[in-house]
Amino acid sequence: QVQLVESGGGLVQAGGSLRLSCAASGRVLSINAMGWYRQAPGQQRELVAAITSDGSTDYLDSVKGRFTISRDGAKNTVYLQMISLKPEDTAVYYCYAKGRIATFWGQGTQVTVSL
Repeated sequence: QVQLVESGGGLVQAGGSLRLSCAASGRVLSINAMGWYRQAPGQQRELVAAITSDGSTDYLDSVKGRFTISRDGAKNTVYLQMISLKPEDTAVYYCYAKGRIATFWGQGTQVTVSL
């Protein structure tokens, strides 16, 4: 099992910045990718950013150039730096960790971007 603890969400004005953190514990050696999904009210969950164990990254088109995913291997932590936030970025952001046979999820953290 892998446990994920997220932090860093909150309320910010449009144009502002936030950094989300996701700390993994447990069977971390089984993880081959981590990242963030988000889900806005009435919307499907969508993949925002992902990073693999070899450092490859992928982003949702609408966040490219504004969001950056990174990781600290020593701390088993993944970060999502978000700048130039827009109201449409408002959602619950969920961290995930993909293992060999299962995917684990964090509890979610709310990001609200006001006008």
